[in-house]
Amino acid sequence: MEIKAIRGVGDILPKDISKWRFVEETARRIFRLYGFEELRPPIIERTELFLRGMGDETDVVEKQMYTFTDKGGESITLRPEATASVLRAVIEHGLLGEDPVQKLFTMGPMFRYERPQKGRYRQFHQLNVERLGETEPFSDAETLELAYRLAKDLGLRNVTMEVNSLGCEECRENYRKALQEFFGRQAEKLCQDCSRRMHRNPLRVLDCKAVSCREAASGAPVIEDFLCDACREHYGRVVTFLDEMGVTYKKNPNLVRGLDYYTRTTFEITAEGLGSQNAVAGGGRYDNLVKTLGGPDAPGIGFAFGLERIIMLLEEKPKHDRGCYVVVQGDEGVKRYAALLLSDLRKASIPAEAVFGKSFKAQMRRAGKSGCPVCAIIGEDEAKASEVTVKDLRTSDQTKVARVGVLEKIRSMLSDQGENT
Repeated sequence: MEIKAIRGVGDILPKDISKWRFVEETARRIFRLYGFEELRPPIIERTELFLRGMGDETDVVEKQMYTFTDKGGESITLRPEATASVLRAVIEHGLLGEDPVQKLFTMGPMFRYERPQKGRYRQFHQLNVERLGETEPFSDAETLELAYRLAKDLGLRNVTMEVNSLGCEECRENYRKALQEFFGRQAEKLCQDCSRRMHRNPLRVLDCKAVSCREAASGAPVIEDFLCDACREHYGRVVTFLDEMGVTYKKNPNLVRGLDYYTRTTFEITAEGLGSQNAVAGGGRYDNLVKTLGGPDAPGIGFAFGLERIIMLLEEKPKHDRGCYVVVQGDEGVKRYAALLLSDLRKASIPAEAVFGKSFKAQMRRAGKSGCPVCAIIGEDEAKASEVTVKDLRTSDQTKVARVGVLEKIRSMLSDQGENT
């Protein structure tokens, strides 16, 4: 019986890898520009980490975590998001003691049990940025600029950034009371989950996707009317910096995030091509989370991009790493001659591949499908004359080149075609 992948967990096939590499390499390039370093936390953590960090009233904790008891009797969870794991690593290894400002990123799989749908899977991939130790509005604005720059450099269409401030605990307490009073008058419209959340964390109602809850939230109080002077000033300076940086954004007073740890600045990025569920990134400030997880009183801000959604939006990217395909026809001596050429190409950092044992026609067919722009053909005549026939697979032009000059010739042809070798 054929064994298939678990529902909601997919394979990333070779034909799609060029897109994934493009996203990852673009992200790494931009993160370097902003001075961020990579951290790689494990995919499993103690369940307590997410219960404490994400809040027990969130959908993720209530419904979506992959939690199990290991053989030692400890409750373990596959990470549903990266921020808590990154901060746990920062605290455990004392990174803030080494440098009170930490600028970190991570990439990898996350896990949530939810109904699989377009761009949303049970195993999915994110890239995350976490910036710790700064309270200045500039750090918020620069982090948002980084996210916006990444979305643009990935080639996403009609990129839109929405921003809001969720205020501090004092602001939010007053806002919670106003929301509870408002939703108390709309109770019959709320879904079962929101009827319960309304009493403990009414901001979650604003984040609910149920149509009835969206209708109930129409006309709800907005957080901006409840910001204290300090939070209002902070928010104003953030958007002023965004203006100076040339970042296009829209204020959205109803924007909240699905996790409880956010404070002050929050944002979301959308792009054309995903329908109504068009968010590709989001994040915000979390000034109390490091302390909540047992670390020092260190502020932070971060964001996450959903990689599957980005991949769906990308045009096909060129395979920049393709180089030369070697086609061989002849006896063992010819094959040894070809093997030496393959080795020399790779030593010269020119990607090269070949499949011995197939007919000349089959090898040429594989060369044409490989994506390599250049083909090196070696037969009995070439081996005897210490030559190589070099063919441009896009123009079909070919010429014989002396073996001693073939690397220079192939490199020149790849350079002319804009190949990155």
